[in-house]
Amino acid sequence: MALNKLPSGTAKEIHEISDVPRTRVYDAIRVLESQGLVEVQHTSPQVYRAVSIDEATQTLRQKYDPRIETLETHLRNTDVREADEDDQVQEVWSLTGHEAIESRTIELIDEAESEIALIVVDEDILSESLFDGLQTAADRDISLVLGGQTDTVTETLGDRLSTTHVFETGLDWLTGIERDDEVAISRILLVDRETLLVGSYYPNTAGSDANEQAVFARGLENGIVVLLRRLVTAGLPQIKDPGA
Repeated sequence: MALNKLPSGTAKEIHEISDVPRTRVYDAIRVLESQGLVEVQHTSPQVYRAVSIDEATQTLRQKYDPRIETLETHLRNTDVREADEDDQVQEVWSLTGHEAIESRTIELIDEAESEIALIVVDEDILSESLFDGLQTAADRDISLVLGGQTDTVTETLGDRLSTTHVFETGLDWLTGIERDDEVAISRILLVDRETLLVGSYYPNTAGSDANEQAVFARGLENGIVVLLRRLVTAGLPQIKDPGA
């Protein structure tokens, strides 16, 4: 990244622009050179130059795409033991990390067959992938009920998904943070009244996206799902609950 900001540079210049310790610059350069991402001019001192962005991305694709394809092939060909039907009734799992939680959110939205209820508290989760998934669900005639905890979130949801029911939750305790170290809800997703995802994060912590955590529950008889459905529908004062 530092070399992309420079036409070329010495280890000292890279150190100054990147804050990477100078001794570590040499190690990094050797690795990048071996991967075909950096060119070296053997002067005194040595001068380094990043290859073009197109060349770098092509090199990385050639290296990693076959590995990913091989991994996918092995995973898909793995024999997975069938779970008993009773094992599927009560499921509660945890997820860590914004990217993993967003991926599961999109997957659940894509799998919806009848209804999606989503409450958005942290506006940072309003990604293009989320909007695309919700719009696709709307195009499939899935019933969408979207709640925003703040005016900004509510307006954004309404603008991007104008044909969908959008409401302001009125659940002030979701963001009623009194201490810097207190956890807050980031999202609540309920799909087909039987699958639930609840995300949480520390809003006053730098880099909060990285420390988002979530619980994921599936099963119509699951007490957590029943409880959270009542909680979600309690926040629908402006519109009729689709399940009523």
